[in-house]
Amino acid sequence: MFKKFIFIALIFSLLCGCWSAKELTDLAIVSAMGIEKSGDDYILTVQIVNPGDIAGKSQTTRVAVSTYSIKGRSIFEAIRKLSKLAPRKLYFAHLRLVVIGEELAKEGISEALELMSRDHEFRTDFYLLISKDFSPYDILNVLTPIEKNPSNKVFNTIEVSYKNWAPTAGVKLDELINKLTSKGDNPVLTGIFIEGDKSVAGSLSNVESIPSPANLMLENIAVFKKDQLVGWLGQEESKGYNYIADNVKNTVAVLDWKDGKITLEFSKSSTKITAITDSEQPKIIVDVFPEAQIGEVQANIDLTQESNMIEVEKIINERGRKVLGDVVKKAQNLQTDIFGFGDAIHRENPKIWKELEADWNEVVFPELDIEINFKTTIRRLGTTNDSFLNEMEDN
Repeated sequence: MFKKFIFIALIFSLLCGCWSAKELTDLAIVSAMGIEKSGDDYILTVQIVNPGDIAGKSQTTRVAVSTYSIKGRSIFEAIRKLSKLAPRKLYFAHLRLVVIGEELAKEGISEALELMSRDHEFRTDFYLLISKDFSPYDILNVLTPIEKNPSNKVFNTIEVSYKNWAPTAGVKLDELINKLTSKGDNPVLTGIFIEGDKSVAGSLSNVESIPSPANLMLENIAVFKKDQLVGWLGQEESKGYNYIADNVKNTVAVLDWKDGKITLEFSKSSTKITAITDSEQPKIIVDVFPEAQIGEVQANIDLTQESNMIEVEKIINERGRKVLGDVVKKAQNLQTDIFGFGDAIHRENPKIWKELEADWNEVVFPELDIEINFKTTIRRLGTTNDSFLNEMEDN
């Protein structure tokens, strides 16, 4: 029994205890971070949660977050220099957003990401965005309705938009680094800007009015070549990119139909990319298989007629091929393969890829033969075969 007691005492003596524990009262929880450049210096902006104002139910004139901004020769130095302003040690484990300035993105984002990939305190489940026409400092100083914490509002908007709309992309750090280190693929990031009156965006009056004078809006997709921003996709082009990348979870499309409009909801889509390498020039075949249902009818059409449904599918397929063709052509003009076609060729024939790799983005990809097939299947018509609007016209 005594020997057993000694053994247990020795085991407990080896336990480390809580030597590295951090008390919440000693930390400033960073929910969002903005990075931009001024000359050779970085400008770092952090958005810090005010815990009492986030959780409290009582009325207060204080805002739920605070922002601090400072310059540094490196991001790490800027974080440490912020200790001159912030009353507590910055804590990044609950980071939700990183907003990168547009001009910095044009120079290259890889150096700005190095700290986040290295430091153990940074998790990889935050979204990265590019600030369009505004600085990250401006973006992080906007107060938002509904959500007291603006970074939570943007985080949730990205997830909802990504799953229900399609012209945006929810990109996290691991995925971005994988794209940056791939030789046959290039990254994209969603843009964000301020819509409305910037002068009141950071004041309480912005959340005390209906509607809010200023709002944070997601702005389509920024296109990169390696780590440099080279262009922007429009709304339809952004949606086309997500179809090719097999990222479409749910979206809608409005079709013109004779005397009116038909709205389709796409609730499922799958994409197959095939690389053909057995000829002198490689070829890519993109097959997209969306499934749709009739969401809204504002036209005179009999949905029970098979010929009408075939015609609707034909129209949406022609439109889909055009949208996908337009975004492919734009990427070819920008000389950046954002679709992973190079990776597809690498997987199919590593020997051929080795010959093409060095000149892929600049020479091979812009002239690549790409066949696009868009094959929609309408599965459901909704709860009624005929719109009540047609009955009203008949009366």
